[in-house]
Amino acid sequence: MLAAFLTTIFFSISVICGNRSAQMIGGSEANFWRLTCATAFLSLYALTLGQGLSGASFSIFVASGIIGIGVGDVALFQALPRLGSRLTLLLVQCLTAPFGAAIEWLWLGTELSPMQMFFGAVILSGIAISLMPGRGLHLQKKAILPGVLFSIVAAIAQAYGAVLSRKAYAVADEHDEHIDGATAAFQRILGGLLIGGISLLVVKWRNIRDHLIREGETLPSKEKWRRVLPWVVANSLAGQTLGVSCYQWAFQTTPTGIVLPIVATTPLVAIPFTMAVEKERPSLHSIIGGVIAVIGVIGLALVK
Repeated sequence: MLAAFLTTIFFSISVICGNRSAQMIGGSEANFWRLTCATAFLSLYALTLGQGLSGASFSIFVASGIIGIGVGDVALFQALPRLGSRLTLLLVQCLTAPFGAAIEWLWLGTELSPMQMFFGAVILSGIAISLMPGRGLHLQKKAILPGVLFSIVAAIAQAYGAVLSRKAYAVADEHDEHIDGATAAFQRILGGLLIGGISLLVVKWRNIRDHLIREGETLPSKEKWRRVLPWVVANSLAGQTLGVSCYQWAFQTTPTGIVLPIVATTPLVAIPFTMAVEKERPSLHSIIGGVIAVIGVIGLALVK
């Protein structure tokens, strides 16, 4: 449970830093460079103090990263411009937990008690209330269906990636191997970096081609990189390095259906950070939803 709580804190900081970097250089590029930095940070530990690329579960962790980090993030960044951040987070965060619990139950046979399911539903209800878009939300009709579909794909991918991590730990246990959270995060991020790189190549292919064919400034200026680099580094440290390490630590001992509802409170935990950094004041329904979600987290911790 402690690992899941730490994950929400690190992910909350990552949300703020990721939003800043995405505004400066675009979502696909910001996502790729945060994964690149995090890979470098995690490799320093995994290749020296950790288990590196070894282990019977290595391929499963990589597959988890390809699906959860790679496909999940690509779909998420496609949903954001169509639905906006609040509605996208509402769909993704509220769908990932039940999808994850269902997949783990069908595949691994992990069952949750009625009280655990009840408090998990309380957490998701609080998140739904907190992230509920206001009446002034304006969306293009043609963007709604694709946005919803991308959000569903992101939720399924993140849920399946989480369950694959649980399966990877089970395989490691069968071979009497111990894979710590940071090493698991390193092995996962390799798969995520692969998909992130392919996505960036597709999005930036025209710019790259023009840069190779003729001289010209087609890439971000040095001044822009000087401003964005601290946000990219902070995002990679808080999110994919420390956050995902705690995330993997949580899956090592706790079922997906318990971890994901707690991690789903990330947008709520991020509210104080947005108030401090972005001067954003939370609405009344954000506060009410936050209180309900916290009650659910406390109940889930007590019945564990």
